[in-house]
Amino acid sequence: MWTRKGDWLECIIPSWWSGLTIEQLLKDVWAASKKLAHRWRMEHGVKLNGQAVPWKTVLNERDRLQLYAYEPEPSFIVPEYRELSILWEDDHLLVLNKEAGIDIHPSEPGQTGTLANAVAFYLQSQAILTKVRHIHRLDRDTSGAILFAKHPLAGATLDRMLAHRAIKRTYVALVHGRLSPKSGTIFAPIGRDRHHPTRRRVSKTGAKAVTHYRVIKTFPSTSLVELSLETGRTHQIRVHLAHLGHPLVGDVLYGGKPVFHRHALHAAKLTFRHPFTNEEVICLAPTSDFPTDLSRIYH
Repeated sequence: MWTRKGDWLECIIPSWWSGLTIEQLLKDVWAASKKLAHRWRMEHGVKLNGQAVPWKTVLNERDRLQLYAYEPEPSFIVPEYRELSILWEDDHLLVLNKEAGIDIHPSEPGQTGTLANAVAFYLQSQAILTKVRHIHRLDRDTSGAILFAKHPLAGATLDRMLAHRAIKRTYVALVHGRLSPKSGTIFAPIGRDRHHPTRRRVSKTGAKAVTHYRVIKTFPSTSLVELSLETGRTHQIRVHLAHLGHPLVGDVLYGGKPVFHRHALHAAKLTFRHPFTNEEVICLAPTSDFPTDLSRIYH
């Protein structure tokens, strides 16, 4: 349905968009911000059947809609080559299998060595000069599936999907001890720990945080646990499991023993409905850097 043509995206209007205006399609269906939609309108970044048309033009089935989606944007992220493990990709989205031990993005201008630097290089190799847009975050030592948007409209739409819990993230963790019961939901608000610059803690005055868990397998002194998030607070899984008395193996910040060179948390699965093609996307992130054989669980 969508074809990239240089810096433009082109699609043929399907029957279910017939009757909408261009403005309704951008704002209501794809969640373009007012600023983004206004910029496209003022710069003739939207065309219908090859012609600039009024913003309120009604779309008909089989119309040809063109969006100036890949407008170059200024960015402080320095492109840097790094081999990427790509799980899924098209003209709108990029899903990577992040390795442990790398930050998602720089913390200051000019910094290199992060995943965002590598993504910037990769996008430039495709003649895409938009900003690097990660839709969610993973801690430095957390490995697994992470989602990026290739253009502003995809970023805005995916941000809304994440807020509405339409992007499902499944994690696996190796924790100390044996959880009981073997499945459940952790309702515990999370706030900053005023005694530590980076640590979080369960706090009555913190932000709402909800984590679902299920024990997959038990070992003599540890448990392999599957987790899914309803909210996305910083360090949420790590804080919640430590709160239960079962910190991640290797997570010394939250009480885990340093028997593993990283904390044992992996984003194993990412599932969502593609915002532009409506297909279901399921990404499974394998890992060779984990103390159990996850391939037998998710494949």
